[in-house]
Amino acid sequence: MENWTETIGAVTRRVHELARYTPDTVKGVGLLGGAGAKTNHLDAKTRELIALAVAVTTRCDGCIAFH
Repeated sequence: MENWTETIGAVTRRVHELARYTPDTVKGVGLLGGAGAKTNHLDAKTRELIALAVAVTTRCDGCIAFH
């Protein structure tokens, strides 16, 4: 993976395509992501670092690019 900007663009296009077929699923993922911010147990930076750690551990280039 050498061009993270291209990776983000490709993943974004796929998410938009998925949203056309199953919008409630994409909405649900967004709600899950926003739920952590409402509790204030972890700050935004800590949540992002955890998300990045999970992305690296699972070797998900799309997730690494976003986080």
